[in-house]
Amino acid sequence: WWWPSLMMLGPTDDVSVHTEQSMKWKLKRKSNDDLRQQFIDQTVPQAELIGLTIPDPDLKWNEERGSYDFGEIDWDEFWQVVKGHGPMNKERMKARVGAWERGAWIRDAAMAHAAKKQERKEKQAV
Repeated sequence: WWWPSLMMLGPTDDVSVHTEQSMKWKLKRKSNDDLRQQFIDQTVPQAELIGLTIPDPDLKWNEERGSYDFGEIDWDEFWQVVKGHGPMNKERMKARVGAWERGAWIRDAAMAHAAKKQERKEKQAV
């Protein structure tokens, strides 16, 4: 989950189309890159404390910056997921369609109840 967690913070600032406007409107206080760096700097020591190994061979502490350097994120994978071509997309869509189909009876019952209620209301109005 390491790499998807880093991707979740959004694309790099140089390609993020909404960061500048969101910062201007104060919807965001930090850029995607700043949030990602903060996440890494806070998460790595916690992972190490509980004995987890981060799956990034380029991850190392940068004494000069006082932050971790980290490897290149596979943004092609990120954009494939965003476009609906992720590794679990077919299963997720199958589950959603199945839930919709299994819920048809309750939607039908609710519509029938609403129609019956409307009929009663119209009869009382006459």
